Amino acid sequence: MTEEKTELVVEDIRIQNLIYNIRGKQVMLDSDLAMLYQVETKNLNKAMKRNQKRFPEEFCFRLTEEEYENLRFQNGTSSLDDNYGGRRYLPYVFTEQGIAMLSAVLRSDIAIAISIKIMKTFVEMRRYMADNRFILEQFNRLESRQIESDLERQAFERKTDERFEQVFAYIADHEESNQKIFYDGQIFDAFSLMTNLVSRADKNIILIDGYVDVATLNILAKKKEQVSVLIYTYPSARITNQDIINFNAQYPVLEVKRSTAFHDRFLILDEKEGYHIGASIKDAGKKCFAINRIEDIGVIHDVMQRAELTEK
Repeated sequence: MTEEKTELVVEDIRIQNLIYNIRGKQVMLDSDLAMLYQVETKNLNKAMKRNQKRFPEEFCFRLTEEEYENLRFQNGTSSLDDNYGGRRYLPYVFTEQGIAMLSAVLRSDIAIAISIKIMKTFVEMRRYMADNRFILEQFNRLESRQIESDLERQAFERKTDERFEQVFAYIADHEESNQKIFYDGQIFDAFSLMTNLVSRADKNIILIDGYVDVATLNILAKKKEQVSVLIYTYPSARITNQDIINFNAQYPVLEVKRSTAFHDRFLILDEKEGYHIGASIKDAGKKCFAINRIEDIGVIHDVMQRAELTEK
């Protein structure tokens, strides 16, 4: 029954409509999140305050009176007054990172399921608008040319500006970061990022990870068809020759070499895009870890050369 109720809540209310642009950030209101998580707003905020160190200002902040009134004016009061009952205190809002943290703090199946849907919405909004922005702009120009009346054209342009302003602001505010941190429980988010990185390679992937196993291969299977994979892992890693044969039968070509030269993990795409990863890929999201992009191409080449020299 709980699972069915969760699905109904998400189907009845488009998550996109609950995302607002405040202080240049895309955020969601505490009351809207509480509704989706099926908890009281005050209990959601209590959970946040009990874990205050996990919610810095870039994850969560309280609206000012002016911000709250502007939001009420733009959207009406029904979605902002805590289920029509009014509010005694100014609401908190949560950024995308703060929403991900909430799922770990609340620790309920509903919170995890809803957080995954919210994260998908953020990702889909970025991907859709990034892929279609040029087409939408061209379509906008063509429609504008067909409107003869100056008043009609002005009204049309004002409407389209309002329609796209928040979405484009969202894209600009959420460009790919060179650093990402995942906290315990963010398994979906970590898996999503890893598969996204793997799918970006056009020629080859080099993975340095001492604890490669079948779970790692599940991520590497998301690569493009023509991309080759070279793995450096410990001699004791739990990956067998049969695992390699099975992978190559469906997703060629994979080569595994044994090395004890590295403690840290590295992912290198097309020998030019590199990432330093704080946890074994198979454990991504199970514990807190970070991913940092390596900006210096010389460092990337040094890592590759070191791996080649220390094969066992």
